[in-house]
Amino acid sequence: MSLHLPVALVVLGGLLASPAQQPAAQNPPEPQQGQAGKDVIWMPTPEPLVERMLTMAQVTPRDVVYDLGSGDGRMVIAAAKRGAQAYGVEFNPDLVAFSENRARTQGVAQKAHFVKADIFEADYSKATVVTLYLLSTLNLRLRPTLLKMRPGTRVVSHAFTMEDWTPDEISRTENRTAYLWIVPAPIQGAWRFELPGASGFDVTFVQKYQKLEGTVMLGTVEAGLREPVLRGDRLAFGFVDPKGAWYELEGTVAGDKISGTFKAAAKKGAFSAVRR
Repeated sequence: MSLHLPVALVVLGGLLASPAQQPAAQNPPEPQQGQAGKDVIWMPTPEPLVERMLTMAQVTPRDVVYDLGSGDGRMVIAAAKRGAQAYGVEFNPDLVAFSENRARTQGVAQKAHFVKADIFEADYSKATVVTLYLLSTLNLRLRPTLLKMRPGTRVVSHAFTMEDWTPDEISRTENRTAYLWIVPAPIQGAWRFELPGASGFDVTFVQKYQKLEGTVMLGTVEAGLREPVLRGDRLAFGFVDPKGAWYELEGTVAGDKISGTFKAAAKKGAFSAVRR
């Protein structure tokens, strides 16, 4: 994982050597801190913060981790050592070759993969975890794509934020900061909830990223939602009905449907909801 800072690029022309003049094959060059890339320079994430970022994302062997701007491959290799299938997206072919060689040396080449690609064009839709060390301006360019990923995908950034998308966690180690976001399910709008043995009701959610507000229509009463929480595809909220009964609902969002369980006084059971 590497820091991306703007740099000016200079293109140097030259003649290709003939086959007889080609140098002998050698190991990929060691990356140098501050070296120029496509439109950035390379700065490494300290190893202790690499480990903290992966811990924040709770990376396990079930995960698919993508590091956007993977530099010397340290984030990808660390994720592979945790058993995850890990992929580095890096534009610099020398860094890709160096990372591949490093993964082989450390015995994780079967789980640590690297591709030369532009981070704004690469397909990382299968990721369950995305790691970043980019400027906030680049994070914002990626944000629309990240928010369309599968709810529950974890996004971890070294040093730089997503502006008004509030992180779910902030951690610090060795004077470095990391931010975690959990991609929320899109639930903005009106939903119809059905509970067995009770009248259905309509809920309207107002959503800003993972932050929720809302109202529930209970006959002629429009009640506010209490403590609404959206964490990935997991939803929870409560309300008080006109008779004073306290309702608690917890469920899972799956596209235009929500299913889960509720408790109300002595009653409990399953509920379902559909988008109106």
